[in-house]
Amino acid sequence: MFKEINIHYGAHESQYGVLRIPENSQSSQLIVLIHGGFWKAQYNLEENTAMAEDLTKRGFTTWNIEYRRVGEDRKGWTDLFNDVIDAVNHLSKIEESYPIDISNVTVIGHSAGGHLALWLGSRNEKSTNDGTFHELRVCINKVISLAGVTDLVKMWEFHEQKKMESRVAPLLGGSPKEVPERYAWASPIERLPMGVEQVLIHGEQDRHVPVELSDNYYQRAMEKGDKVSLVVLSEIEHFKVIDPTSSAWNSVIESI
Repeated sequence: MFKEINIHYGAHESQYGVLRIPENSQSSQLIVLIHGGFWKAQYNLEENTAMAEDLTKRGFTTWNIEYRRVGEDRKGWTDLFNDVIDAVNHLSKIEESYPIDISNVTVIGHSAGGHLALWLGSRNEKSTNDGTFHELRVCINKVISLAGVTDLVKMWEFHEQKKMESRVAPLLGGSPKEVPERYAWASPIERLPMGVEQVLIHGEQDRHVPVELSDNYYQRAMEKGDKVSLVVLSEIEHFKVIDPTSSAWNSVIESI
């Protein structure tokens, strides 16, 4: 019911995405998918396969992207972020070869992918060549964060309180005290307002990313004047929001 094409946007083996296009589609709404896994190399874009297939069957074109993650060969901490930008920018290079419409792009990210989706949305307004990140050249119309890590400092503190190994420090190369400027650059809550419509969907029973992160982000975004909505789902845990067979999936479809 759809075409599936693997396309590389860079030379590294992890710099690629899977483009799924509905059959007989001349042009359809395009959804970029960013997977989670706390930015670690052991997790990959297959996490989003069921979600991508469901969305494509519903008539959406999906671009499920991979990126260089913690534990892979990277020159510096910004490579992961630049990969996400480059993957989206690559759409402008392939739009003449495939029936895709880059004028209406929605980004959906789960968990750490929710962090990257929100951060990517912030580059719409702050994408000048600041010497740190690549310029985002494809406009993002909407961001949907599914159990997203909206605040890197709070996520670091959560792991500290639970006496867990930090998932954030390896991403940025240190703690909030050691590299505070990186947390300011990379944390979505510090990038507000972003001027892009945002939808936050989070399960109350999430034990991986506390629902409070989305709630706090929502309050801050409202104060900053952004167009944002928050959907908190009772009895829903971390992975149900990306499960097309779950009742939580209805909220994702409605948000699109």
